[in-house]
Amino acid sequence: MADTPPLTVIINSSGGTASKLGDKLKVQVQDAFAAARVAIDLRLVEGSDIAAEVEQAPGKVVAVGGGDGTISCAAGILSKQGRTLAVLPLGTLNHFAQAIGLDGTLEQAAHVACCGEERRIDLGIAGDRAFINNASLGMYPRMVRERDRLPLPKWIATIPAAVRILWRPGARRLHLTIDGVVRRLHTPLLFIGNNRYSLKAGQVGERESLQDGVLSLYAVQARSALSLILEALRILRGKANDRQDFATLPDARELVVQRRGRHPVALDGEVTQMAFPLTFAIRAQALTVMWPSAARTPVPEPSPDPR
Repeated sequence: MADTPPLTVIINSSGGTASKLGDKLKVQVQDAFAAARVAIDLRLVEGSDIAAEVEQAPGKVVAVGGGDGTISCAAGILSKQGRTLAVLPLGTLNHFAQAIGLDGTLEQAAHVACCGEERRIDLGIAGDRAFINNASLGMYPRMVRERDRLPLPKWIATIPAAVRILWRPGARRLHLTIDGVVRRLHTPLLFIGNNRYSLKAGQVGERESLQDGVLSLYAVQARSALSLILEALRILRGKANDRQDFATLPDARELVVQRRGRHPVALDGEVTQMAFPLTFAIRAQALTVMWPSAARTPVPEPSPDPR
């Protein structure tokens, strides 16, 4: 019987936690998979090379390490190829890893990559790009660009960047077609979620499901700096008022934003210029991921009997 081929593990070495680990990254990844008793073909690459590496990687399952932007890129490719994504949470925030139940450790992620269960989940699409968490237009893409210009760690740079953007929120008039129904609104921020996001206290930003087959749409009502700050505080405290804070928009399977030219769009925290009109859609159960299962939690080997 032929030996099982090694699992391909592709890691964005230039981002988030991976870059902080530096020379320790390779050893820690190898140790994690050794503990899971699986052979790997480890590839440490720059973020710009992730797409090519994933597309050409052998095997049905491909493990990818990085932040949400890296995982999103891999998800779009693997879903088209009908292959399975295993996630290694090596980014700054790792929202998607949390959403699928990973605890942030390499040890658990390695075990799930080889011994978890395959589960099909929904994938968001913006034009020809995939997103695993959310997309947005308006203030957030501007804030990300402002943050990335600052020579500071992301979590620190976010504060001055947010203050600057809040000072001039720049509301825009948008012409939307939501599942065939035309809607016009004026907003500084349009948020498009892959499935429904919670605004409840203690659950802000979480999703109960990744399999409901809908886009959740939120358009911020506030237009002045003060009203935006107050709204943000309400959301963070889990006390958002749907009527006061957001334009009433239904869940959707397809959203078309009618604008002209190219505009910045944030997809899973990464900003790119995209041509409009732009169609956002949900692809139900288009992505297969390795999912942790309590029934498959590693059990430590028993200690030798001292007798």
